[in-house]
Amino acid sequence: MSTETSDKDILRGGQFLVKETNCDDIFTLEDLNEEQKMMRESTKEFVDRELWAHWERFEKKDYAYTEETMRKAGELGLLSVAVPESYGGMGMGFVSTMLVCDYISGATGSFSTAFGAHTGIGTMPITLYGTEEQKQKYVPKLASGEWFGAYCLTEPGAGSDANSGKTKAVLSEDGKTYSITGQKMWISNAGFCNLFIVFARIEDDKNITGFIVENDPSNGITLGDEEKKLGIHSSSTRQVFFNETKVAVENMLSTRGNGFKIAMNALNVGRIKLAAACLEAQRRVINEAVNYANERIQFKTPIVNFGAIKAKLADMTTNAYVGESACYRAAKNIEDRIAIRESEGNTHQEAELKGVEEYAIECSILKVAVSEDVQHTADEGVQIFGGMGFSADTPMESAWRDARIARIYEGTNEINRMLAVGMLVKKAMKGHVDLLGPATAVGEELMGITSFDTPDFSELFAEEKDILKRLKKVFLMVAGSAVQKFGPELEKHQQLMLAASDILIEVYMAESALLRTEKNAKRFGEEAQATQIAMSKLYLYNATETIIKKGKEAIVSFAEGDEQRMMLMGLKRFTKYTNYPNVVALRTQIADKVAADNGYTFD
Repeated sequence: MSTETSDKDILRGGQFLVKETNCDDIFTLEDLNEEQKMMRESTKEFVDRELWAHWERFEKKDYAYTEETMRKAGELGLLSVAVPESYGGMGMGFVSTMLVCDYISGATGSFSTAFGAHTGIGTMPITLYGTEEQKQKYVPKLASGEWFGAYCLTEPGAGSDANSGKTKAVLSEDGKTYSITGQKMWISNAGFCNLFIVFARIEDDKNITGFIVENDPSNGITLGDEEKKLGIHSSSTRQVFFNETKVAVENMLSTRGNGFKIAMNALNVGRIKLAAACLEAQRRVINEAVNYANERIQFKTPIVNFGAIKAKLADMTTNAYVGESACYRAAKNIEDRIAIRESEGNTHQEAELKGVEEYAIECSILKVAVSEDVQHTADEGVQIFGGMGFSADTPMESAWRDARIARIYEGTNEINRMLAVGMLVKKAMKGHVDLLGPATAVGEELMGITSFDTPDFSELFAEEKDILKRLKKVFLMVAGSAVQKFGPELEKHQQLMLAASDILIEVYMAESALLRTEKNAKRFGEEAQATQIAMSKLYLYNATETIIKKGKEAIVSFAEGDEQRMMLMGLKRFTKYTNYPNVVALRTQIADKVAADNGYTFD
């Protein structure tokens, strides 16, 4: 573990809400070391050569080409970044695995899905839960791309309720094998995988159990036809049927009944990796949109000069920058937490599991925020292209369709919104995050007399940081009152949880951008960070408007009378600017920068 890691006070998951973070303590893309920069460049070269140059092949359902490019990625070591060296991998840190996932995923959703399914949920459950024998037998083949993996969790009657699957595993009389029977659906990589991670229920167990199942058609395994999908056309997606498929008892993954936990922890990693996978897609859409807007002449001028186009480009660019800021902040938190646990004697398996689990709230936040940003960015990209954006002859149309799945898999965004708030409340109940103290303090503040002193906002981000502190109070006010009113029944009030979650998400994303920009302004100078400063201010303004809307929606829906009036007054006080930013000027500044650079240049 590095001295830097041990000397820093690393916040626990969810503590960003109640503790101040120093900008020097967060990791940014500008902190990449030389090895990481080289890894990024080699990944981008592979993508440009093998994927971006042939994006039309992926749209024509060329499944064989997806498999071919996956093998090439394996030859370059890109499938083994997260795999420990002892099993044929590169054994790189969590930030580096995020980096590869980010930059390999932007050209086509088809390859991105195949890559994510294989390296994440297809391989990771074995590296994190497998026995030494299982890891030695399977992981090197998966790391090299000799074999490909798939993950069989979802069933026709069990979507978001993952633990309700009906697939059965029956132990043989001699106790040597399990016989698995059932149906799985939406299985990515099913058409070319060699190995399935399968979840099934033994007898009437409360929780499902995981198994490693080799794909042998003679062993009762059949596949449905390739699914006809809105997007990710060349991602192999099929139903998988198991009919008394024999699996050796040694191929049980972890212990009996531990499958649900395996599935949930795999999804935690999958969520933050999915967020990363949406970043490069945004950058590439922005690049294409800016390039087109610079060249497209209407009314005798490039359309990039029109304010309506500038507004779109500014919002697209800002969202990409903020997404990067939050993703790499969380990734380094996870990496540091893993290092601390390893230094305390945990195995790599234990350390990684607990490190990611610690930041499950942030993983859900990122999954929601960045998946929605990539859809918005692709939608605006289509709009900037106009009629050409609607044509399958340009990559905008496929980018728009491919983006849509991101809000569904790794747990729908609705599920993840409720998880983020639910997990935070549970952490508070366990004493891992002190929400009660700060929430009580906010309640007392509402009863107090408002100060009319004008603070000194002369330093960079002084006012923005003050607003951010108050936005956190909005969440504490709303969520604290809701928990007090409904207690354990809060989970039944889904619309309130969704509103609270949106406040939580906006706070984390806005803070991440401010911290990244503040850190870089200190070392590179404010002038060099002028556009980043503009993006951070623009995002905070938009976040505040969202929080006003969601806070009001929640307050008027569960509070009445004096309590409602007091909370609405608090909402107004906590979201008030002393000096409003010039939103049009900020957007113009950002758009002019990307127009001059002919693309996104902030990574």
